[in-house]
Amino acid sequence: MATRRIGIIVNGATGRMGYRQHLVRSLLAIQEQGGVEIAGGDRLLPDLLLVGRNEEKLRGVAEKHGLTAWTTDVDEALANPDYEVYFDALVTNLRVANLKKAIAAGKAIYTEKPTAETFEDALELAKLAKEAGVVNGVVHDKLYLPGLLKLRRLIDSGFFGEILSVRGEFGYWVYEGDWQSAQRPSWNYRSEDGGGIVADMFPHWNYVIEELFGRIEDVYAQTATHIGRRWDEQGEQYTATADDAAYGVFRLEGGTVVQMNSSWDVRVHRDELVEFQVDGTRGSAVVGLHGARVQPREATPKPVWNPDVKDPHDYRGDWIEVPDNAGPDGFDNGFKVQWEDFLAHYAEGREYPFDFLSGARGVRLAEAGLTSSAEGRRISLDPLTEV
Repeated sequence: MATRRIGIIVNGATGRMGYRQHLVRSLLAIQEQGGVEIAGGDRLLPDLLLVGRNEEKLRGVAEKHGLTAWTTDVDEALANPDYEVYFDALVTNLRVANLKKAIAAGKAIYTEKPTAETFEDALELAKLAKEAGVVNGVVHDKLYLPGLLKLRRLIDSGFFGEILSVRGEFGYWVYEGDWQSAQRPSWNYRSEDGGGIVADMFPHWNYVIEELFGRIEDVYAQTATHIGRRWDEQGEQYTATADDAAYGVFRLEGGTVVQMNSSWDVRVHRDELVEFQVDGTRGSAVVGLHGARVQPREATPKPVWNPDVKDPHDYRGDWIEVPDNAGPDGFDNGFKVQWEDFLAHYAEGREYPFDFLSGARGVRLAEAGLTSSAEGRRISLDPLTEV
């Protein structure tokens, strides 16, 4: 069996997500393990060309990890025939122009989400990629995390029976930036720079809901900018113009109702920063990014409502932890696993399921959520399976 080189352009290699999750924890980790095994037993070994806008930062990243191929000129990178895959981890408002260039250059494309700031642009990208015949994929990392893999296993086993509802809680307290530095970049809180929790998180909720529970038929959402003043990376005060919290209700094909609360203004009182409670006729589960607990119908207690008497029952103690059952090494990093999945699909000539059209549906949900909040009405979403 042979080891085959695969050239990958990494645009946005110095950014928070591009560097930490995609370069260090995914692509370099894949290099260290000797590549990705594909059908037939060959292995793909990534050869990386880093791209960024800040020459000093880019050189520093390259030197730190022993990489010699880097440039601040994305056109130069795309013109290089030795690199057949283009990856984009730029801020959203720079993404569309660069993805269009990559499509025109005939590269296979893998990109962070959202793919665009507007549904119109996201759908155009899907059409252009299809017309050009280029393999394309969008980061859907949550689906590759241990908790949601366990949830997938529960669904496939029929554990829930009929799934009635899903309730999700996501968020944490992001400091305003005055007396403690913020954990998120300031552009997240400016709508003019592509910020907002709806634009950031609704594309995630779309693919999680779609893949695990079914197609979203309509959405009702209420957004808020709870904290109107924040301080940027230079310590300067600015006005937050983007939504920092969103409360959504999604009705699915088949009748399941999903409620999702997303907030950067909430203090955590749960086991993980995001948790989903799934209730079905035969059982329920509470699932985070890593853990999962279940309560089957046969082990469900029978509470009686009596607000006048303190209830001594330990309801949390009634739940059963779902084992990893993932082999001796456990679950791998979700971003890395999806990279391996995308590269294998590309090398084997298989169509990748989480493509630009899937990304466009995520952007559409975010756009619909903002419209719903602004107009105070439920927004219907037609099926979108082809361009």
